[in-house]
Amino acid sequence: MPEEQDGTAAPRTLAEALRARGDEGIAALLRARPDLLVPVPTDLTQLATRAGTRASVVRALERLDRFALQTAEALAVAPDPAPYPALLALMAGDVGDAAVARALPGAVAVLREQALVWGGDDRLRLVRTARELLAPSPQHPSPTGLGPTVAEATAGMSPGRVQEILQAVGLPSTHDPVSAVAALTGLFTDRTRMDALLDQAPADALGVLDRLVWGPPYGEVGAVPAPPVRWLRDRGLLLPVSARTVALPREVALHLRAGRAHRVPEPAPPAVEPAREYRPQVVDGTAAGQAYTALATAEELLKKWDQGGPPVLRAGGLSVRDLKRTATALDVPEPVAAFWLELLYGTGLLAPDGEAGERYAPTPAYDAWLELPAARRWARLAGTWLASTRTPGLVGGQDAKGRTLSVLGPDLDRGAAPEVRRRVLELLAALPPGSAAEPDVLLARLRWERPLRGGAAGADLRARLAVWALSEAETLGVTGRGALSGHGRALLDDPDGEAAVALLAPLLPEPVDHVLLQADLTAVAPGPLRRPLADALSVLADVESTGGATVYRFTPGSVRRALDAGRTAAELHAFLAEHSRTPVPQPLAYLIDDVARRHGHLRVGAASSYVRCDDDAVLGEILADKRSASLGLRRLAPTVLASKAAPAALLDGLRSMGFAPAAESAQGDVLVTRADAYRTGPRTAPAPVPDGPPVPDATLLGAAVRAIRAGDLAATVTRKEPETATTARADGALPRTSAAETLATVQAAALTNSAVWIGYVNAEGAASQRVIAPVRVEGGFVTAYDHTADEVRTYALHRITGVAELADE
Repeated sequence: MPEEQDGTAAPRTLAEALRARGDEGIAALLRARPDLLVPVPTDLTQLATRAGTRASVVRALERLDRFALQTAEALAVAPDPAPYPALLALMAGDVGDAAVARALPGAVAVLREQALVWGGDDRLRLVRTARELLAPSPQHPSPTGLGPTVAEATAGMSPGRVQEILQAVGLPSTHDPVSAVAALTGLFTDRTRMDALLDQAPADALGVLDRLVWGPPYGEVGAVPAPPVRWLRDRGLLLPVSARTVALPREVALHLRAGRAHRVPEPAPPAVEPAREYRPQVVDGTAAGQAYTALATAEELLKKWDQGGPPVLRAGGLSVRDLKRTATALDVPEPVAAFWLELLYGTGLLAPDGEAGERYAPTPAYDAWLELPAARRWARLAGTWLASTRTPGLVGGQDAKGRTLSVLGPDLDRGAAPEVRRRVLELLAALPPGSAAEPDVLLARLRWERPLRGGAAGADLRARLAVWALSEAETLGVTGRGALSGHGRALLDDPDGEAAVALLAPLLPEPVDHVLLQADLTAVAPGPLRRPLADALSVLADVESTGGATVYRFTPGSVRRALDAGRTAAELHAFLAEHSRTPVPQPLAYLIDDVARRHGHLRVGAASSYVRCDDDAVLGEILADKRSASLGLRRLAPTVLASKAAPAALLDGLRSMGFAPAAESAQGDVLVTRADAYRTGPRTAPAPVPDGPPVPDATLLGAAVRAIRAGDLAATVTRKEPETATTARADGALPRTSAAETLATVQAAALTNSAVWIGYVNAEGAASQRVIAPVRVEGGFVTAYDHTADEVRTYALHRITGVAELADE
């Protein structure tokens, strides 16, 4: 049974019910409904008032599980107040339900803890705002499917019509409408007499009742009702609510339902059972392989944007075209590319550069991230994903104003995303290691835990968040084959990721310091390359394919890129010979020598730009080529051509014609370019946008409870009026006392170790009332223990407006 009432008087208000709780009860309320704590209420009356506001009650209802919500819905259609047996009858029905009977005390306890229900078991009261939200009405049908009571449906009916109904059902006439309604209600709630009345009903009339019994309880009738409807209406089994609408009274529906408020009570959550089972080692290995691929994908994306990425849209975010290009470059679908972009943005590795022509680029944090061990880099990404409110699955949809949502743009934060991700992983963690569950089973469990009365849109978003969480966890390597990995479990228990790093590190391949050169101008990396080797090879060659072994291809363009970065042909030969386990193939050596021989033969500078070459025949060949027409070239000297194009455009144009020019500085030196030269300024990762205030920690809860208790003591303590008060107040507020009276009272309190009640105005002019226990009075100040603030404070005597002794208990 729920909690029994002691011998104390029953609470008359929610504030009195809260006042009867212990400190742990108040802390439990604030923990379950953290929005009540911002700002900290001054006393329990203010806490009760805030707990009854519409916004707070809606938030609390949306966080109830299905059975607790069904219990609140049953209380909303029960008499107010309702004894516990009446609530049990509504939930379990006339025949009873053992599972409901076992679960109901827990549901009532949850509602009590969250201050949605108050009062003893003999007088359970649903807070007024919750009753207004859950009670049936034509505009807002009840989830129970019940309609108005007989009293509500007959409120606008003429007294004569009510008396006609009494005669039709065989009840004696009464002298007033109130007793008539009471008599009709008594008939409809009497199981025996109702069975006898319904035995007289035509079969078609019973069919009408069957269509309305589980809701909606309203039906339309024509100007001339059909005989079955007329039979029911004449006997009050259907009551008119408008000229063309009738309603099934709540009492009649409950009789037809055998007393149950809900068609299917759900006292227990749907069980999440394993659908597939694998050896834990297989799951961990699969997840680790995917984690390695995730790191490679993240590095590949950021490396492609080393010289600056796509521009930022004026409204924020990345254009659809640039998202498609990114997906093509990564060889992944667009939703997966959006996931990686959002994850890197949320981790702080990618951000807008903040320049005039704003574009995306890696941040300085990217370089520091690259220096971390692989397992630690993964933990950084996975920890960000678990806590982020960014929701890449929404990309391509529309916001409330019909605007398309773009990746990296605004309006992609959803406060429920972290909670759903964590809950999905927790449900997987509850299964035996290596076990996977069906997505539909997980969704059914989530729907039971948070029915979300916010409507179909809210329920649909939560379901989509869960589906996205499963897919993203697999992509990131948190799960493998649908089962939670060992390092995924560790990440769930320790968001800092230290335990996950320790479990994942042995499963990832060790970085290697060599490649295998092949005669087809490719190099095979048999594993992840160590950082200096990987950086150097990414400049000298292009990545052709990734996976367990990465394949690099050497091209004239890639070799020229290495020469542009300041490497010489001899250095490239030495680099390959040092890091290859196979001999350097002759075609590769010839390729490097050939590109190096032509590299820098042409020099490009700013005139707008110019080309100079010691071989005037080469310049003549360029001028004769029709492809050079767009460059606006003209000969200034036998070895110099001038161009209208910018130096960068001239370089690109000549390279497209098959030449290998080198950029030149104003002093005539070859310009060396670095592939990783461009970074944004220092950027901080975007903070998650939570769905309401966070759950307070134990320290904050303890301080808040003490402050509320002290404030409540100051507001409710019984006070004695000073006999010499200059202004006796009839409303019970503190009288104003003279300076001499104030001094004498606090001095007496200090001597007797008693508490007094004071009014105080601080230096900013803010007035407050406090209960203090004076310790020392000297120099125009009183040092006292302040019960309101739960600390020792010093008060200036001239700022105390009045003082009163506390009444004896």
